[in-house]
Amino acid sequence: MNNNRIARLLPALAVVLAAVTLAALAAGVGSKEDPLVTLSYLEGTYTDTLLDMAEETLQRHNSQLEQALAEKVEELKDTAGASGAASAGYTVVTLSAGQRLEGAVGTEVMLRVGTAACYATSSPGLVDTTGGTTLSGGQPLVKNHLYLMTIEGRAVDATAATVKLLVRGSYTIS
Repeated sequence: MNNNRIARLLPALAVVLAAVTLAALAAGVGSKEDPLVTLSYLEGTYTDTLLDMAEETLQRHNSQLEQALAEKVEELKDTAGASGAASAGYTVVTLSAGQRLEGAVGTEVMLRVGTAACYATSSPGLVDTTGGTTLSGGQPLVKNHLYLMTIEGRAVDATAATVKLLVRGSYTIS
């Protein structure tokens, strides 16, 4: 008896299911123009949410990068100031006898007090921009002449107890 009852309900259930499906299709749900995951949802709400999340993430990373860059710039400024690195103006540097100031290419040096000599293993040593000449290794610097280091490994050796130089550019003292 139960089998007859189930056999009679199945066709009725199929008819009801078909009617609901036809009603849904007639209402336009799941059509080609607006599928079940609706195109309007993807173009509107979902895309806006994704864009907002991406923008928030980018802003957070951008802030972190800006902070790291600012910290690195300050660190480099501190390092440059401590090592006598390049500055926009001239720096007064005091050397004692036997000390050597070695400059990078483009460093300018002017002897103001004491005596000093050019250190170079090959020629030219230093370019005397005031006199329009060059110095070889061991030759003395002339006071108030501006010298330019145009090759790596060029230096000025202090030969007096106290030597004062005006320096513009990167240098190290040894």
